[in-house]
Amino acid sequence: MAHQNMLNIDPRSGFCSTNSIFYSKKDPISLPSNPNIDITTFISSQPHFGTTAFIDASTGRSLSYSDLWRSVNGLSSFLSSVHGISKGNVVLILSPNSLYVPIVSLAVMSLGAVLTATNPLNTAREISVQIADCSPVLAFTTRSLHAKLAGHELPIVFLEESTFEEMPDTNSHQRSPPREPMSQDDTAMLLYSSGTTGKNKGVISTHRNLIATIRILHARYQPDGFQLKTLICTVPMFHIYGMVGYAIGVLTTGSTVVISPRFNMEEMLRAAADYGATDIATVPPVLVSMVGSEKVLSLGRLKKMTCAGAPLGREIVELFREKFPEVDILQAYGLTEATGMGSSIITAEESRRYGSVGLLVPNTEARIVDPVSGEFLPVNRKGELWLRGPYVMKGYFKNPEATELTLDKEGWLRTGDLCYIDENGYLFVVDRIKELIKYKAYQVAPAELEALLLKHPEIVDAAVIPFPDKKVGQYPMGYVVRSKDSKLSESMVIEFIRNQVAPYKKLRRVDFVSAIPKSSTGKILRKDLIQHATSISSL
Repeated sequence: MAHQNMLNIDPRSGFCSTNSIFYSKKDPISLPSNPNIDITTFISSQPHFGTTAFIDASTGRSLSYSDLWRSVNGLSSFLSSVHGISKGNVVLILSPNSLYVPIVSLAVMSLGAVLTATNPLNTAREISVQIADCSPVLAFTTRSLHAKLAGHELPIVFLEESTFEEMPDTNSHQRSPPREPMSQDDTAMLLYSSGTTGKNKGVISTHRNLIATIRILHARYQPDGFQLKTLICTVPMFHIYGMVGYAIGVLTTGSTVVISPRFNMEEMLRAAADYGATDIATVPPVLVSMVGSEKVLSLGRLKKMTCAGAPLGREIVELFREKFPEVDILQAYGLTEATGMGSSIITAEESRRYGSVGLLVPNTEARIVDPVSGEFLPVNRKGELWLRGPYVMKGYFKNPEATELTLDKEGWLRTGDLCYIDENGYLFVVDRIKELIKYKAYQVAPAELEALLLKHPEIVDAAVIPFPDKKVGQYPMGYVVRSKDSKLSESMVIEFIRNQVAPYKKLRRVDFVSAIPKSSTGKILRKDLIQHATSISSL
């Protein structure tokens, strides 16, 4: 156990009564001693026996490890020589899942440049906000998504196969060395995380953060003796889960990732059968659909389903296990701010701990903190989860105020999640202290939708709450105060928002009220509205 030489650590829970810190029960992992290694060099230097890195499930096209690294080297040389990309430049990728996402990501970061990604479902307005914040100097996208970048004076590189392969000597260039020395502490990736203020925040992930996460992911395969695997990736690669977990994360193991451009239940299971996959990466709503589907009766050779992105209720886990007893659900908990790390279930035995998101990952310290008093809490007490480890972000991009609220001076990351750790060291997520709405694996900030609602000339006041739903987890519901004599209807309000946001953010329900309940300081009393909404729906 990590820190086993320290006193007063309970070997069962990992809790130290001296400092009220929970220590990971997993063996610690070593990190590279070279302070100047970048994430691309680190990944490419790890030995393995794999041959095929990626397969596109929609086309059957594959990418070998040797071709992957030739393409990465050629693209980095192209970016440096043709576009002048260098250390510190931000490069945007707007794309569905594809073979090109890992190539672009690794090439950009190899130059010391910073990779940022955005959701293809986002509207042009939402993408413009991100562009204005991080100021990319180049964008990779597809022709079908090009219109969403209209109005920005950005050089565009199209990801369609014919265009990509027409780059000068793409497959023969050797990667040019960075123009400036690189450090593990340099920024490598800038993914955006929704905040309760309604403004997405750029999470600064360093090369060290990414290396630590990938070393932990590598250790995840240890129970299987590092056997080569074939994994199905249905989760989006613009998200930390898909990007770090599967676009680049498993490359050190030599495994093969079968990429699905978009989720489709039948296509996912067909791909699993066609390629003999034993592992699938997915999110809770997919498991809910599988449990409720009369068409899905067998999962063939599948043995494991990694589920993350949102909490998965114990009821669903038990129903899934009853229907598919041969498949283990390996839940995991992580945040963009923690480079996707936190806790995970690795073994079949751990998966029987229903309702838990597993044990703390290696090199992790945690605290459970009373959100009111700030008291550090022991085993089986609920409070806000704080995390500390080598994967915790450097901070929020150009947002010192938000950084100070989330990271303390000792490196503790305040997750905003209400959790507890039991007597055996298993982490349980109870609820969210934050106000974010979890629609499937997406985060929706109520304040963003409220700000848009208040722009409507016939809306005086508004509030948005999470409404519980078995299929998607939660969806945004709006409470609206209309102006006098307004004839505004529910469908009109829903349509008003629909035209301005990505599909996962749209309102699914609207209720009209005479006033929005608020505290004496003007804070919306969302709990009152949630109680009102759920009580009406149960009638």
